[in-house]
Amino acid sequence: MLTEIAIADAYGAGFEFCAVEKIRLYNNLESYCKHELYDISAKYTDDTQMSIAIAEFILSGVKWDKENIAAKFLECFQRDIRLGYSEGFYNLLTQVKSGKELINTLISTSERNGAAMRSVPIGFLKNKSDIVFFATLQAQITHNTKLGVSSSCAVALAAYFGLHTQGTLAELKDFLESEGFGEWDFNWQKRVSLNAYDTVSAAFSCLVKYNSMSSLLKACIELGGDTDSVASIAIGLATCFSEYKNDLPNHLFQMLKEDKYGILFLRNLDKDLMNLLHDSQ
Repeated sequence: MLTEIAIADAYGAGFEFCAVEKIRLYNNLESYCKHELYDISAKYTDDTQMSIAIAEFILSGVKWDKENIAAKFLECFQRDIRLGYSEGFYNLLTQVKSGKELINTLISTSERNGAAMRSVPIGFLKNKSDIVFFATLQAQITHNTKLGVSSSCAVALAAYFGLHTQGTLAELKDFLESEGFGEWDFNWQKRVSLNAYDTVSAAFSCLVKYNSMSSLLKACIELGGDTDSVASIAIGLATCFSEYKNDLPNHLFQMLKEDKYGILFLRNLDKDLMNLLHDSQ
């Protein structure tokens, strides 16, 4: 899961809010493109790093509270400082010294997609009630709004649906509606903004239309806008459904420019998550 999220994130980052012409010319999965704002390519962004933080926190067994989760966000950033965060949040993460200070300094009224983009690993939790509780708790740290919380819960429950119930993509919309988190547009076709509704709608829309990750990744990019977040969520969720063929090109894994927290690290973390899943079954 996290390995594929990182590939989708790094690939999508090269097209984030770029011109349509760039997508038309280079969205072929042959290589990574340079980010439009930062002088980087083949590196994942905050989407993956915060998903790593969520995964590590779940595996740690530490008490579930906002201060502890915020401390994990801070730890993962400060051990591996990287671009991709919003300017304000990036500056805050470089300055604060603790999870408590982060919470006390943050203005958490955003309706952007930050809570949703890191929520896929929450689906490894065994119980739906735990998933909703944890997804809500972690969202409230940075996106304490109805939309921010519901976006996190919807993404986490979608992952749960594939991982624990072996649900199908055709049933996903009905499942989310039955859980009270089905307010998304499953036929999204527009450019994607940073708003959580747009991003989650786009990710779900692409997810249910394909059964191969290569086709899915290209479709996420074709929409334009916040391509890395859409791709990270959609590809992360695709790993949860047995219908999906994992055919992401090998060269994208080989070309990823990450060292300590690269492919080997991510694959080991994925193994730990799968062990958690098997222990709960």
